Amino acid sequence: MAKFCTNCGSELTEDQDVCLKCGKEIKKQPTSNQGGKSKIAAGLLGIFLGTLGIHNFYLGYNGKAVAQLLMSVLSCGVLAIVSEIWGLVEGILILTGSINTDADGNPLKD
Repeated sequence: MAKFCTNCGSELTEDQDVCLKCGKEIKKQPTSNQGGKSKIAAGLLGIFLGTLGIHNFYLGYNGKAVAQLLMSVLSCGVLAIVSEIWGLVEGILILTGSINTDADGNPLKD
């Protein structure tokens, strides 16, 4: 099966890490033995620990995770409800499949 660069569309070999035409780094898709991150785990982390952004740390979205964590901690809990609603909504979106990839673009497994 042929692979193509997502940036310029040129054909790639299976072992290429960088597109020779445009220089873009090629993201590796997980193989079946590597698996992926669990959709259920990410969703439940979002629902129950969304205030601290744990689900975003798990999925590799470190910027969003730090924002949620700091919003809860630095406000001494005053803004924790906002962060909890944010985490609850993201947890539900993950479980329903609306958010279905991690930060590296790898699909979440069921």
